Amino acid sequence: MTELVLRFLIGGTLVSLFSLLGECFRPKSFGGLFSAAPSIALATLLLTLHQQGRLYAALEARSMVLGSFAFLAYASAVSWVLHHRRPPTLRTAILLLPVWLGVSLGLLFLLPHHEAH
Repeated sequence: MTELVLRFLIGGTLVSLFSLLGECFRPKSFGGLFSAAPSIALATLLLTLHQQGRLYAALEARSMVLGSFAFLAYASAVSWVLHHRRPPTLRTAILLLPVWLGVSLGLLFLLPHHEAH
């Protein structure tokens, strides 16, 4: 229960701080980049660092970075298809999910594996 409360407090604080940061930027769509995802990632890394140590937290951080590259590839593919072909948005987003999975797995297998103890 203590861990859950700690996650709530850290996550809520970071979400609020990033939200305030986002309010400082124009246009508002750009400010949205500073919404929940970065703050939740930081909260998770802080808790992981505290509970599991630096090596494990470093592996988690690397996974987050790889996931963001995979998401960038996915979002770029969806954007390109929607812009050039104009198909239904939901169908395109769902059908291109394998791009995200493929890039994620490809990056995972390309990088050396280190076991966290």
